[in-house]
Amino acid sequence: MQTPWGEFAVADAHVHFFSRKFFSALASQSGKTPEQIAESAGWVLPGEDPVELARAWVAELDDHGIARAALIASVPGDEASVESAVAAFPDRFYGYFMVNPLEEDALERTQIALRCGLHGVCLFPAMHRYGIQDPRAEAIIQAAAGYHGRAVFVHGGVLTVGIRKKLGLASPFDMRYSNPLDLHAVALRYPRLNFVIPHFGAGYLREALMLADLCPNVYLDTSSSNSWMRYEGLEIKTVFRRAMDVAGAQRLLFGTDSSFFPRGWNEEIFEAQTRAFLDLGVSSADARLMLEGNLVRLFADAG
Repeated sequence: MQTPWGEFAVADAHVHFFSRKFFSALASQSGKTPEQIAESAGWVLPGEDPVELARAWVAELDDHGIARAALIASVPGDEASVESAVAAFPDRFYGYFMVNPLEEDALERTQIALRCGLHGVCLFPAMHRYGIQDPRAEAIIQAAAGYHGRAVFVHGGVLTVGIRKKLGLASPFDMRYSNPLDLHAVALRYPRLNFVIPHFGAGYLREALMLADLCPNVYLDTSSSNSWMRYEGLEIKTVFRRAMDVAGAQRLLFGTDSSFFPRGWNEEIFEAQTRAFLDLGVSSADARLMLEGNLVRLFADAG
């Protein structure tokens, strides 16, 4: 991809894979059909075969010159969709899957997904209303720690799901479980396992930076519009400067939070973040790390 620092590969660390099962899950909660969900949102409804959606994402990434992306199965129990996408295009995708540790079969599903080669386990404590130090959550983390080249993605901070608002669905999330510092003791117990905090902590920037400073196995992903910045009167350039001062360029993962078609890959996020890099005088070497190298290194020895 052509960047302000020249031609080099770019990898997106945060792309939601809204499979047919994702639409079906929303349909079951709203009393609508998947077709009605797609129409209400103005989104393209994917087919039953997740490989078709994976193929659409490959074409979309090709159009923008993006080398690789981490695809996130965005409802618990949908790991098979991302498994299919990664199996079909192993050189283009890393696979993440969402787990609710409170579900009876969560650990078994996690172990199967890890054995099948998926790269990241996604935990949403506020969404599913549990503490990250709950023994059931730690069992999931311990399972991931048993594999090389895996990561645990832990969403902290403000959590909103726009499609739920559009559909009038309640979001009974619990912000008591949103503080990234809750992960501190757990991250220290598993020093060889890497953890990813998305959206710079989504409103808990100070806490996310404290966590990253104390735990060298914690990475921050830069994805989304980071609308939480309005709580602190920040701009993205300041956020990047503070994050680089604490974690260094070596532990920042560029991401967009892209998710649905027809919008596809959200180039506006890339442009806003690279503009911030330029304003900060980020070197070509550091830009390469954040835009691609760190994500590739994170999963280099996956097996």
